Amino acid sequence: MEFETQQGRSFHQTIQTYRNNKVWDFHFYVAKNWPEDPICLHFPGCTSTPNKDIFESVTVFCPSERAELVDLLTSEDVLLDLTQPLYLNFTHEAIVNRFERVYEAHDKITGDVYSCDTPPVDITAEELPPDVELVRLQPEHMKDVYDLYPASDIECREIFEKLVAELPAYGIFVEGQLAAWMVQSYYGAMFSMQTRPEFRRKGFGIYLARRLTKEVASRGYKPFVVIRPENDASRSLYCKLGFEKRFRTVRAVLRPR
Repeated sequence: MEFETQQGRSFHQTIQTYRNNKVWDFHFYVAKNWPEDPICLHFPGCTSTPNKDIFESVTVFCPSERAELVDLLTSEDVLLDLTQPLYLNFTHEAIVNRFERVYEAHDKITGDVYSCDTPPVDITAEELPPDVELVRLQPEHMKDVYDLYPASDIECREIFEKLVAELPAYGIFVEGQLAAWMVQSYYGAMFSMQTRPEFRRKGFGIYLARRLTKEVASRGYKPFVVIRPENDASRSLYCKLGFEKRFRTVRAVLRPR
């Protein structure tokens, strides 16, 4: 698929993760005239929706300058129930704008995609204190991880258990308590790193981000993250590691007009 570098990268890395690890039962559909019409639908777009229907949520991969291809959803073999709400995971804002010809977007959350072409080499630049331990996360750690995850309404706990069994995932523990965590996601990016409030401003975030960025790159991925525009702390952290902003995405509940 040839289109804007980071959009294409997100698509290829989602496929790469699925083929290599298959952490979830995902389905991919392309246009009948593929690849001349380069649009791919990824079902489910998130792992937790009200009715547990795989076609209830979607992520759409499509060149932003070809956003009109979204119209094929209503003219080719129809996979979506156009009378029901559709849960759209982070998708390029131009594609979401095209969806809004058919749907009204509710509960919009924007996120800027930042990627890193040159991952940091030195992951031991800052030593952790003696009472702090870096741990490779395991499924049994997922209750604590999930309790910290801010988007538990769209991703189920089971997906985290599968992710940490297959993909890089680390936690920082202080005297046996989980203080911060970071996990590679099923779409090739890195899930937003979370730190318990009482452990912030101790350097744990950049330590984790540096470690996972390097490991994700060593596995053949181009590291990228989605950062909320108002999250100045995360933006500053990732920019220090060489991440640069690429484009804006939107997550929303689409309701029929």
